[in-house]
Amino acid sequence: MKIDLTQDISLLLKRNIPLIVLETSQEKVALELLTRLAISSGETLYRWSVTDGMETLGFSPRIGEASTLVEPQLLLKDIKSRQQSGLFVLCDFHPYWENEPTIVRLLKDIALDFDTHHKRILLLSHAIELPKELQGYSAQASLSLPTDDEILAIVRREAKQFVDRGGRATTADNKTIKVQRIKTDGRALQQLVSSLRGLTERDVARLAHHAIVDDGAITASDIPEVNSAKFALLNQQGLLSYEYDTEDFAHVGGLVNFKAWLQQRREAFLKLGDITEQAELAKQLADAPKGVLLLGVQGGGKSLAARAIAGLWQLPLLRLDMGSLYNKFIGETEKNLRNALTQAEKMSPCVLWLDELEKALAQGNGDDALNQRLLGYLLTWMAERKAPVFMVATSNNIRKLPAELVRKGRFDEIFFVDLPGADVREDIFAIHLSKRDMNPADYNLQRLSEAADGFSGAEIEQVVVSTRYACDTGSVSEDEILKAVYQTSPLSVVMAEPLAELRHWANERAVPA
Repeated sequence: MKIDLTQDISLLLKRNIPLIVLETSQEKVALELLTRLAISSGETLYRWSVTDGMETLGFSPRIGEASTLVEPQLLLKDIKSRQQSGLFVLCDFHPYWENEPTIVRLLKDIALDFDTHHKRILLLSHAIELPKELQGYSAQASLSLPTDDEILAIVRREAKQFVDRGGRATTADNKTIKVQRIKTDGRALQQLVSSLRGLTERDVARLAHHAIVDDGAITASDIPEVNSAKFALLNQQGLLSYEYDTEDFAHVGGLVNFKAWLQQRREAFLKLGDITEQAELAKQLADAPKGVLLLGVQGGGKSLAARAIAGLWQLPLLRLDMGSLYNKFIGETEKNLRNALTQAEKMSPCVLWLDELEKALAQGNGDDALNQRLLGYLLTWMAERKAPVFMVATSNNIRKLPAELVRKGRFDEIFFVDLPGADVREDIFAIHLSKRDMNPADYNLQRLSEAADGFSGAEIEQVVVSTRYACDTGSVSEDEILKAVYQTSPLSVVMAEPLAELRHWANERAVPA
């Protein structure tokens, strides 16, 4: 059972639940809230830590010598022997029951005696894995986070304080001026509020302050930096990576069908970020764009296309390397996936890129039971996600993926990213020549394109890069680029048979990108 601490803790305290688990990194906030609740309800409140021992909080009577109870076993024996009721908050207690059956038994004894003496234990830490013997006596509470209205109030408070303190900003011509009023517009302010969702009041205030002080204004240009800072705060496990430079969609050659498909669904997805009422959001999510699966040739542009979705929709892009999920300890791999998806929801609205999906979900790779558990959790999340997270999955070998994942309805669409055609190869040559300060008009792009028949976008880019290194003069001639092309054996030649098989599979089962 999971209960919102700020709204329902008083109800929880009235129930016969002897053990409460509260996972949060905001220990001070949690203790302040529990102290207020204890004062209003007349509950006797105690706090324990290994550094301070046990002490009373709020208006509870002092416990004198009991504050010396630092050793965990002695602490639990003391609580068990007490005749008085009370709420005992144990901070960072979870390491002490590992390989210590006596501590687990003492906690269970206190729980079993709850009907007689009403001594309740609240376990408080950033992450707690309760022993199975105790789970039947427990409930899980959580700190609620600021609502959109509360976030907006915090932003306005930070803006007022900045102006009242005589805050200064630098103008476009590098002049320093005193800020009389924080400039913003409705859209930028709404984007900031949306980006600050999922954070504590303290972190909301801190990031709002940074967004304001750099130029004395709140603009759309502040949003990427806020998203990056938010990701750094949330990414405690390091499972996800934040893609800072999402490619502008104009830099993606070809993929005409894919671009048109995304453009049609852009507004439908972006409007989800403006919905604050959970019931309405759940209703809208049912028919909203959910995600796509991109399969195709290595180097063909799947990764670039994934980045481009975030660039086109102006959303943060989170990348999950599926191979990084695995952990040798039982249950940790599944927990890693659960934490990664939870973090993505906290960053919403966003694009979640599951890179090389077959790394974690391929069939017959030695641990099918684990793969099935991962698949089961992922499918459940895809069907029941509670936040606007657009999932883009990439795969080099769809035949390795389980049928349950690729059947119709799991993804909105499956796109096949094939090798670029002649016109697209011209565009790709032009893009990479321009990126390296070479004028595409100085080259016969049609000639280069014809010579590079069968090349992927990544292989064309490498041809341009290697030619620049090979030229001592700094200027690159068309003949030198052609020479590099002829010296390259593309993947379409080296892996001709697997590529032909993949194309045959995709011909009737996927949409050409």
